Amino acid sequence: MPRAKQTMDGNTAAAHVAYAFTDVAAIYPITPSSPMADSVDQWSAAGQKNIFGNQVKVVEMESEAGAAGAVHGALGAGAITTTFTASQGLLLMIPNMYKIAAEQLPCVFDVSARTVATQSLNIFGDHSDVMACRQTGFAMLAESSVQEVMDLSPVAHLCAIEGHVPFLNFFDGFRTSHEYQKIEKWDYADLKEMCNMEAVEEFRKNALNPEHPKMRGSHENGDVFFQHREACNPVYDALPAIVEKYMAKINAKIGTNYDLFNYYGAPDADRVIVAMGSICDVADEVIDYLNARGEKVGIVKVRLYRPWVSASLLKVLPKTAKKVAVLDRTKEPGSLGEPLYLDVATTLREAGMNDVTVIGGRYGLGSKDTPPSSVFAVYTELAKDQPKERFTIGIVDDVTNLSLPEVKPAPITAAEGTKECKFWGLGGDGTVGANKNSVKIIGDHTDKYVQAYFQYDSKKTGGVTISHLRFGDKPIRSPYYINQADFVACHNPAYVNMGMKMVQDVKPGGVFMINCQWDDEELAHHLNAEAKKYIADNHIQLPAVHHQRHRQGHRDRHGQAHQHHPAVRFLQAG
Repeated sequence: MPRAKQTMDGNTAAAHVAYAFTDVAAIYPITPSSPMADSVDQWSAAGQKNIFGNQVKVVEMESEAGAAGAVHGALGAGAITTTFTASQGLLLMIPNMYKIAAEQLPCVFDVSARTVATQSLNIFGDHSDVMACRQTGFAMLAESSVQEVMDLSPVAHLCAIEGHVPFLNFFDGFRTSHEYQKIEKWDYADLKEMCNMEAVEEFRKNALNPEHPKMRGSHENGDVFFQHREACNPVYDALPAIVEKYMAKINAKIGTNYDLFNYYGAPDADRVIVAMGSICDVADEVIDYLNARGEKVGIVKVRLYRPWVSASLLKVLPKTAKKVAVLDRTKEPGSLGEPLYLDVATTLREAGMNDVTVIGGRYGLGSKDTPPSSVFAVYTELAKDQPKERFTIGIVDDVTNLSLPEVKPAPITAAEGTKECKFWGLGGDGTVGANKNSVKIIGDHTDKYVQAYFQYDSKKTGGVTISHLRFGDKPIRSPYYINQADFVACHNPAYVNMGMKMVQDVKPGGVFMINCQWDDEELAHHLNAEAKKYIADNHIQLPAVHHQRHRQGHRDRHGQAHQHHPAVRFLQAG
């Protein structure tokens, strides 16, 4: 059955699903997960009902540790509970996560994965927070795009209820959580139809109740603790089959092919990447480009990260694969390799596939952009007789020389016909808000596919903002910065004086617009020689939006009167 389409970001997609399955949401705001809790709070205040026919009870605590304690308490009282967090906030929840998992309570933590502060604070995205939770006993489900967040988040909720294992449902902070896409969304009737209501009732019957007293949270000594700790093994052994069951239900409803691991690329690929998160869509573009030119490459996308199911990975990995690059979005200093790499390497070793070369790389720490050029570099490295065993992409490592060389500019891999636009603004000037409105209007009121991503630093208000917008007639799967735009606009003329390289991002023949109060002569004075040369060499169209200086007009240096109206005037570059 076709679903309604709506333009939204990843946080809204996760919140839409979470609201359906939640009795209680215990929250504490932290970037970039706060919009999920905010949306749930607004919908509850507006009287929206979940699939159980109730409004979600939203409780804001004094910290993430308090939120996790409230989650644990609400679960003990028989309420299906959710929270939303990231980074240090998630780490503060870890002690409660151990208890929630060991007590087999059904809840979901929606995490917009974010960097954990190390040598400095970084509010942007990577997987260092979720990787710190591998040992808690939470199952871990990963999504790669806004559509996947909508499609797969129900799996976490449905499996937590039936499988008696809590889920950490995660996607890339900012790159997915704040990226706008036109997606298909779930109808709550479909979600309710898939929910095991008998398991819901069973959970609620086991709630702590003074009329039916039970004992929990006992103390055990060494004579029995180990044995009881191992007693949870059958629950985790059974969980992958439950995940597969609900993925199959979702596939039947919406025509997808989600599995514990999904392969994309040439069926007889000799070089394969294994990864999870937003890099998967970048890899899809590069794979299509390379395979169309006779190469044989592919990617295995990890969906269910915990419990790890080796057989499911081996099922989708092409038998022809001779070299595998595992990409982690975290760094574990001093380790033999990052977590995903070690899982894949162990899987291949235990399967006796010692003839397959496995290398491990890091990407995207702190939201470092991972464009197609980085993925091209990985496949180029895999083609070597002796590829680097450990590497990084997207940076230049001149200390330990682990980085792979990248050819720039890389071939354009975005969907044919996609129009790309960049808007430079000042945090708080309305540029980002206006572009969010624009992309929602175009996405919701035309047949176009849309994508919008907003790049800014930690200062936000008062800092540089860059809005990256894409529009097209084909699906857009380009989760990386725009570097070759059809249209670039500068909404803060001070950036011209600062020598920022904005016009260099315009495609030959494209448009560079400056929103300013300068006349033609003044604009020629402010543009530096490098920018002028690029404009002339690449036939860039240069309209300037001139704002009215005085209602009565003004006189130029020669005494000539001029009337300035907000208008677009095309200047001749030369």
